[in-house]
Amino acid sequence: MFHIKPRTIVLKAIPKLQKSISSTQTCQSNHKLSSFLEAAKMPEKKLRKLVFPFEDLERHLSSKVNMSNFQLFQPRFEDIKRAEMFFTPSKKHKIDYFTSAVRMDHAPLITQSEVCFIGRSNVGKSTLIKALFSLVPETEVRVSKTPGHTKKMNFFTVGKAFTLVDMPGYGYKAPKDFVDMVETYLETRHNLKRTFLLVDGSIGLQHADKIAIDMCEEFGLPYVLVITKIDKAKQGELLRHILEVQEVIQNHTVGCFPQPFLVSSLHYSGVYLLRCFIAHVTGNLKLEPS
Repeated sequence: MFHIKPRTIVLKAIPKLQKSISSTQTCQSNHKLSSFLEAAKMPEKKLRKLVFPFEDLERHLSSKVNMSNFQLFQPRFEDIKRAEMFFTPSKKHKIDYFTSAVRMDHAPLITQSEVCFIGRSNVGKSTLIKALFSLVPETEVRVSKTPGHTKKMNFFTVGKAFTLVDMPGYGYKAPKDFVDMVETYLETRHNLKRTFLLVDGSIGLQHADKIAIDMCEEFGLPYVLVITKIDKAKQGELLRHILEVQEVIQNHTVGCFPQPFLVSSLHYSGVYLLRCFIAHVTGNLKLEPS
């Protein structure tokens, strides 16, 4: 499962991006790719790029690049297929919006494992959660073009497996009671298994993101950095942002998972891997030995 190759980071020339597909093709493709079983019909090389988006960037790096921490979580396709079951609804496995809260004393008392998603306003948090729940299109995940749309803690139950919480965004559009709401939740929620801190891949780490990282470190939280909108940036810029995130993780964090996760909610790149990781860290998926 783990693939370690110690090397040093060096960038080499970055070619131009390939032409983007039309919006019509994208919509059709996304509808199919929301299911891993549909995506699995692709040629294996394309499928690997979709599931492990960093592999598509490796060719733009010199042979001396340290890629070990980008490949720590490398489940087999069989593991990913099993993880998809937790994101697929059935009569005995309901996936739906549960409730919202603006204060911790309004938050539901839940004993099952919980994960939460936080990030700067307009980082694409709700859009990513909608992509994670794409197999349940009737689940209401509100996505707005206006930054700061999420003003409450929104709880989604995934059967009896785990609960996912969409937190308000931080930054200039954060709600007035953000500190009392979010920081209290992060510091006191005993069933919180992992915090997913989102960073916009098209603009890189911002000052507010570094404050959020410091907050997770101060609270001693196990957390993960997720780089969103990887389809929005030129590859040269994206790689610089990714390597900057990796440098921060390696040299300035203790509780952060060493591997950043790369995702595109538009093309579903990295979404299957993230689903699998969520199923894994919530204790619902035991990975098969490779």
